[in-house]
Amino acid sequence: MQGINLFPLVLSVQVAFSATILAIAIGLPIAFYLSREKSVFSDFVDTLISLPIVLPPTVLGYYLLVLLGRNSTIGRFLEDYFDIMIVFTPTGAVIAALVVSIPFLIKSAKASFLSVDRNLIHAARMLGRTEINIFLTVIIPLSWRGIASGTTLAFARALGDFGATLMVAGGIPGRTMTMPIAVYDALLAGNRDLANILVMIMTGVSIIVLFLINRLERKGFKGGA
Repeated sequence: MQGINLFPLVLSVQVAFSATILAIAIGLPIAFYLSREKSVFSDFVDTLISLPIVLPPTVLGYYLLVLLGRNSTIGRFLEDYFDIMIVFTPTGAVIAALVVSIPFLIKSAKASFLSVDRNLIHAARMLGRTEINIFLTVIIPLSWRGIASGTTLAFARALGDFGATLMVAGGIPGRTMTMPIAVYDALLAGNRDLANILVMIMTGVSIIVLFLINRLERKGFKGGA
């Protein structure tokens, strides 16, 4: 491990963790809305949410550049009034990872919300529970498995993103270079030994993270059974 810069690995985990937290906060309300609403508008929203699954990551990164770049309306507004820059910063990496990963959480959570017995929800309403109380104490606990699975998939997708992150955050050493970009950079430099080591580290970390999350899910299922 001597001579190996672990900053890309640390940054990748930090970016994936931040993107997953944001995906939970943003994705669960969207998933719940899509599970309850049946309209042309909700179908349109569902289609937009699913786009990152089928679009190439570089295309997603290009859209984010157009939307959040320094020459865009949003980019200029954030920089002029809040001194916030998105492109070529770790914040840009988190946003890119969020965009590519959030559909997996929403799809899984939506399926779980749809499986909740409506009779239980109606019974809770008859007992005088508020909608937010029903969501937090009835729907979320009963949908725990799907939410956990979606969270796992979202974290794994955010951890391994390359294309969108490279387009939005670049690959600045010591600042925005995540592990997948570090592997690509090592290959471009002809340093195959370093690329092999980074690939093995990334694979090992991914396996460990997914194994731990799956174990936590299993314990959660047993506890909830």
